[in-house]
Amino acid sequence: MSYIASKGYKYPLTPLTRQLREELYTQPYASIDFTSHRNSISPTDNYHPKTMVLNMINFGLVKIWNPLLRTNFIRRKAEAWAFELIEREDENTDFANLGPVNTTMNILACYIHDGPDSYAVKRHRQRMHDFLWMKDEGMLMNGTNGVQTWDTSFLIQAVVEAGEAEEARSRPMLLKALEFLDDQQIREDCREQQVCYRQRRKGSWAFSTREQGYVVSDCTSEAMKSVILLQHLPGYPELVSNQRLKDAVDTLLTMQNRSGGFASYEPTRGSHYLEYLNAAEVFGRIMIEYDYPECTTAVVTALSLFTSKHDPEYRKDEIKETISKAVSWILKAQRADGSWYGSWGICFTYAGMFALESLASVGRNHSNDDKVALACKFFLDRQMDDGGWGESYKSCSSGVYTHHEKSQVVQTCWVIIALLEAQCPERERIEKAVKMVMSRQLEDGSWEQEAIEGVFNKSCMISYPNYKFIFPIKALGMFAKRFGNPKV
Repeated sequence: MSYIASKGYKYPLTPLTRQLREELYTQPYASIDFTSHRNSISPTDNYHPKTMVLNMINFGLVKIWNPLLRTNFIRRKAEAWAFELIEREDENTDFANLGPVNTTMNILACYIHDGPDSYAVKRHRQRMHDFLWMKDEGMLMNGTNGVQTWDTSFLIQAVVEAGEAEEARSRPMLLKALEFLDDQQIREDCREQQVCYRQRRKGSWAFSTREQGYVVSDCTSEAMKSVILLQHLPGYPELVSNQRLKDAVDTLLTMQNRSGGFASYEPTRGSHYLEYLNAAEVFGRIMIEYDYPECTTAVVTALSLFTSKHDPEYRKDEIKETISKAVSWILKAQRADGSWYGSWGICFTYAGMFALESLASVGRNHSNDDKVALACKFFLDRQMDDGGWGESYKSCSSGVYTHHEKSQVVQTCWVIIALLEAQCPERERIEKAVKMVMSRQLEDGSWEQEAIEGVFNKSCMISYPNYKFIFPIKALGMFAKRFGNPKV
């Protein structure tokens, strides 16, 4: 965006762009004084208002730096460096980029720099199809180029937890899923990764595909867990070698923050005071990476599984110390009411599931840990009359647990999983939740899509359509395994 703004590029007007100008604005385009609207924003969208510090800096840039102090030499040098970073991003992601926001910016920058017929522009156009899709609401755009690795990993774990992985009917599907994770592991680091500010990624998995190329701590953890679980079952081949699993561990060990927690894409690299320069308005907590319960807990469960089930000797002291620090952070992040605030799913329900799973992986449960018992109480106190749980997306922005008007299958399954992991003794309460989930199953075995499940940056909600299959399978399977598959 800075490159495009510095270039001052304007596409020649056409009948189409003239028509769009009239459609997009509430007054004639020629009458708009855009400079006077620099800070105009709907109150509904103004989730993170610009700070006085940022407004003062913007004033200095607009009124003093750009017109009076910025020389052509400085401008050309800055543009060259900005475009080199754009090219590095395209190279490291095969033009998929981190997401559609910088993809659209990058294609425009390449259009300006290289021309409309360049390879970069053509390849960007091809990759745009990764994001765009049609449904009854019209053309929509994904937040990333998919959730392939994420969903595949969770599905494998669900089937394994349900005790179905060794059944003949499940084996072909799971073998293909294992082959997919084998193919999608990132095998090399970015070229000169320090130059383009990238985190080590060798051995990791991305949120979507290998081509997208961004290591994510919890995606790597969930994929590694899934690979270990399958490859240690009879009849499944070792597609991901021991060395490649060690590479995944090596990358995870580079991602822990000094606090003991884990962020998503990289360790925290700056102060939270940088939020004073947050110009996004619609998003909070975006200027640096933060510790997240979901990411921290995923790493704990992955490293615990690696040590207990796969290779107990590899970097055992470092892994032990990492887990210990992470567990301390998880316990510290727990609120006084027993909950954890979730940043990637809605919200306290989602984070609580991950937290109790990770604590269970290190031997903490309802009977031996007061904090686990308190977390169970938090959930039980919010169970709805029909036995389920339902949490509104409003919890994410308010930071306070907010009931949905109706219980939700996916969130109910998250709580069932959490209570089972914690060895909560309230079987009747859990069974009531299981009955609710079963009562909503459709004749074809699926469940209806209910309220939205995901979130990022507190105010942007994301739909995960496969969650309504994955988590009921896991929750029901875990319940059956725990209680001997009783009739409910």
